[in-house]
Amino acid sequence: MFEKGTLFHPSKAEAHSAHHSRFLYIRNGFVCLTLGLFVAAAALAVVKPGDTDTAMPLVHAVRRTLALPEPFPAPSAKFDQPFVNQTQIRAGDTLAALLQRLRVREPGLQKFLTYDKNARSIHMLMPGRSMVAAVDRDGHLAWLRYEHTPGVREGGRYVAKWLDVEPDGSGFVAQESSEEAHPQVRMAEGSIDSSLYAATDEAGIPDAITQQMTDILGSKIDFLQDLRADDRFRVVYQSYTHDGTEVGTGRILALQFINRGHPHEAVWFDGKDGSGAYYDFDGHSLKGAFLRTALQFTRISSTFGMRLHPLHRKWTSHQGVDYAAPRGTPIHSTSDGTVEFIGRQNGYGNVVIIRHDRHYSTLYAHQSRFAAGLKRGAKVRQGQLIGYVGATGWATGPHLHYEFRVDGHPVDPLSVKLPIARRLEGTQLAAFEHKVAPYRQHIRMLAELQRHDIQVASR
Repeated sequence: MFEKGTLFHPSKAEAHSAHHSRFLYIRNGFVCLTLGLFVAAAALAVVKPGDTDTAMPLVHAVRRTLALPEPFPAPSAKFDQPFVNQTQIRAGDTLAALLQRLRVREPGLQKFLTYDKNARSIHMLMPGRSMVAAVDRDGHLAWLRYEHTPGVREGGRYVAKWLDVEPDGSGFVAQESSEEAHPQVRMAEGSIDSSLYAATDEAGIPDAITQQMTDILGSKIDFLQDLRADDRFRVVYQSYTHDGTEVGTGRILALQFINRGHPHEAVWFDGKDGSGAYYDFDGHSLKGAFLRTALQFTRISSTFGMRLHPLHRKWTSHQGVDYAAPRGTPIHSTSDGTVEFIGRQNGYGNVVIIRHDRHYSTLYAHQSRFAAGLKRGAKVRQGQLIGYVGATGWATGPHLHYEFRVDGHPVDPLSVKLPIARRLEGTQLAAFEHKVAPYRQHIRMLAELQRHDIQVASR
């Protein structure tokens, strides 16, 4: 962020804590506002959330930002503290080019970085990663840091790793360091314009969280065909940061998606047995309900009902829905159940049939191969991998033929009203209401921000 200029900074810790946007976060029980190196305009809602089961600060990153003029003013000669420069590695960069952009004029440094065994990580210059250096007015090095691994998951936690280089009187010393990333709770909101991923990218939401959104509400919303322009979403999720940079994500904690004017909600709740699951805000479990589709982000090539068979050229009843997708696309079970049949079956080719209870079963046909270890009688969970898209049996190209059966009779999976899971009761419901209370406030605050955006845009 300082590539075109320099910025006075007294320490490495402060140099790595700069933010680029406005954030909302929790301090002393209140949602507060901070401004980083950019300025932005939007509504600010101040609430006092209830107790939560996490001490993680809550952050809301505003999407619209205005950059300060570039380049930054040159440092004044009166400063006697180091000047911190930061640059991002570009494709084709060399160590010499990076040191030049960082304004480091230190004899012997490049040779040291090239040959010292403790500085090996600097030989792998990965585009997009950051290098930071502090220099005096003559370009002599105070310290240099290469953030080669902003975040990597190790044993259920995210860890940041970097290389530090400093003068030691007779030369230089290089040392690898690591630190556990800090957990936070982030809030974000957005609206659909062209696609879900485009909307979440604009809102600054990581793809991993977007994928969770589709997994969690897959039984309520068909993300292939149900989305409409101006659909809105609000999400609260776990994030892991190091020196102000997001390095990883955890799970979604609360989610609201307004689809065609109807709100769909989900919140994570840990049960008394230690296992957690998603529920709507009224305590109805989302687990056990059916996902609308077994594939993610594909297209429907043939719907339920009468059609002209592509191979036999005769009008016949099509008892499922076909989803066109590349060969090898993963297929997932749409609900918990037991494998009733796995193998080859006439026109279906390689097929898996899953029994969910005494009324419901699903069928997945034309697979190229089955998931490893899957066999008849095996228990499967909702969203579990069961096979891969192919073109076996009577198929003109790779696709999934999906059937939803009620008491053995195929029905249209796109229009049937899917089963709803049970609701929490008694002490569990009371615990749930206590847990969900702050998330309700977070979602309401995001809704207020969205309403403010709409009012501003309509003026």
